Amino acid sequence: MAEAPDVSDLQQKVVVIGAGMGGLAAALRLSHAGCAVTVLERHSHPGGKMRTVPSPAGPVDAGPTVLTMRHVFDALFKECGGTLDDHVTLEAETLLARHWWRDGTTLDLFADPEATATAIRAFAGPRGEQDFRRFNARTKRLYEAFKGPMMEAAEPSQAALTAHVLRNPSLIPDMSPHATLMSSLSRQFRDKRLSQLFGRYATYVGGSPLQSPALLALIWQSEAAGVWRVAGGMHKLATAIADFARSKGATFAYNTHVARIEVQGSRATSVITEDGTRYPADHIIFNGDPAALGHGYLGQKAAASVTRDATRPRSLSAYVHSFASIARGPELAYHNVFFGANPRDEFDPIAAGKMPRDPTLYICAEDRGGGTIPDGPERFEIIMNAPPHAAGAPEDPMEKEQCQTLVFQTLRRFGLTFGPTPGPGTLTMPSDFQALFPGSDGSLYGRSPHGLMAAFQRPTARSRLPGLYLAGGGAHPGAGIPMATLSGRHAAEAILTDLASTSRSLRMDTRGGMSTASRTAEPMQSPSSGS
Repeated sequence: MAEAPDVSDLQQKVVVIGAGMGGLAAALRLSHAGCAVTVLERHSHPGGKMRTVPSPAGPVDAGPTVLTMRHVFDALFKECGGTLDDHVTLEAETLLARHWWRDGTTLDLFADPEATATAIRAFAGPRGEQDFRRFNARTKRLYEAFKGPMMEAAEPSQAALTAHVLRNPSLIPDMSPHATLMSSLSRQFRDKRLSQLFGRYATYVGGSPLQSPALLALIWQSEAAGVWRVAGGMHKLATAIADFARSKGATFAYNTHVARIEVQGSRATSVITEDGTRYPADHIIFNGDPAALGHGYLGQKAAASVTRDATRPRSLSAYVHSFASIARGPELAYHNVFFGANPRDEFDPIAAGKMPRDPTLYICAEDRGGGTIPDGPERFEIIMNAPPHAAGAPEDPMEKEQCQTLVFQTLRRFGLTFGPTPGPGTLTMPSDFQALFPGSDGSLYGRSPHGLMAAFQRPTARSRLPGLYLAGGGAHPGAGIPMATLSGRHAAEAILTDLASTSRSLRMDTRGGMSTASRTAEPMQSPSSGS
C-alpha cells in the first residue's frame, strides 16, 4: 500500500458505487486514510455477488464459496489498523476438494502437497504422481513469476512483463504461450482425468479450458496454498469489512439505485440516484461490471470511460441452486466436483450460447466444513456453468425446467439424490444475474479470460474519465474474491496517489495549502449538465 497523504485538511469526498468486495476494500482503505467515504449499494446488504438466500436451514450461500489467498485479507485489515481475526473467523480446510468421475473413481486434493501427491499415486499410479509433481513445480514457478508484475501491479505492462520473461527464458516452456489450457494439460498428464481436473481452474475466472491460455494453470497454486471457510457463511467477510469501514467513518446507503454519474467539463463530479439525490464527489469509484458503464447504464458521458475491448467478449455465467435438503448417496466433502464425461459436451454448447449437454457440477455442502456430517437438512449450493445472457435477449420458458432436470439427473448418475428435491425457486439463472447486476449480461467474471493477452485488456483502476476509478472483478487483476479485493487496493492507491500529487501542487501554488469545504448530499434541482 502506498504511503497515504495527510488528507485530514482536504476533506476529500469519495463516493463508491457498489458494496462488492472491491468497493468495500477501497472504502475501508480510504476511510482509514481520512477521506469522507459514502458507499451506495442497490441491494440491501454488502458483498455484491457474495450473496445469500433464505432456506429452512438458515441463509445459504448463493455466490462464491471458495476463499483463497488469505494474506490479501490479513493485509487489508492490518494496513487499516486492525486484524482479520478480530473481525471474522476463518477456518482452514485440510481437504481442498473431493472429485468424482462416472467410472466410480474419487480423488481428494489436500492443503498438504505431499498428501495430495500420495492421493494421486493411489488414484493414477506412480506415473500420475510423477506428472502431478512436475505440474505442481511448473505452476509454482509461474505463480511466483507473475504474482508481482501481474496480480499485485496496479497497471501491468505488457512490455515490462515481456522483458521479465526474456530475463527468465525458462518460463517460456512453462507458459506454453501458444497452447490452450486443456491442450497443455493433455500433454502434461497421461491420465485424462487429471487433465480434466486441473482444467477446471479456468472456470474460476469465467473461462473454458478449451479456449483459455495455458498460463491459467497457475490458478491451481492459489488454491494449493490453502482454502478457508468463513464461519457463518461467506457473506460474513463482506459484513466484517463494511463494519470496519463504518468504524472508520464510512457511511453506507443500501437499497439505493444509482441513475447516473454526472460529468462537468471532462471530469466525473457527482453521483445521482434514482430518487434525485445528488452526491457531490471529488473521486468516484465504480464497483460494478465495467460493461455497465460501456452500455451507458450510468450515463452516456460515463460510457466513454471504458473501451469495448475492456469488457468484450464476456465470461461465463452460471445456473446456481441454493437450498436446504437431505443428501443421500456418496459421502460429500465441503467442496465437491462431479465431472461430465467429456469437457467438449460442456463447453462447446456454452460457446454456442446453449446449456451444456453433459455438465460438470460443483457442490458446496456448506454444513460439512472440517468433515462434519450434519444430522437433518443441510445447506447446499450447486453451480453449473452457463453462457451469459444479454439484457433484452429472449428467454426460453422451458430453460429453468430443463436446467432442473439436467442437474439432478446428472447427480443421480453418481448415486446422489436430495430429499426433498429442490424446486425451481431455488435456482438463479443467467438472466437473473443480469437483473441483479444490470449491464453485466449475466456474466459473473467480467471480461472473458480467453486469449493470451486477455489479462492486459481488463480496465485498470484509473478509468478513461478523470475522477472515475474502477474496482471489482471486472477490473484488473480480475475475478475472484482475493482479486476483487486487490482491485479495491489499486483503486484506493490510485486516488491517494492522485490526491498526494494534487496536495503537493496546491501547497506549491497556495501558501499554507488549501482547505476544501465538506459537501453533503443534496436534492438534485434539475437535470444534470452532464450524464
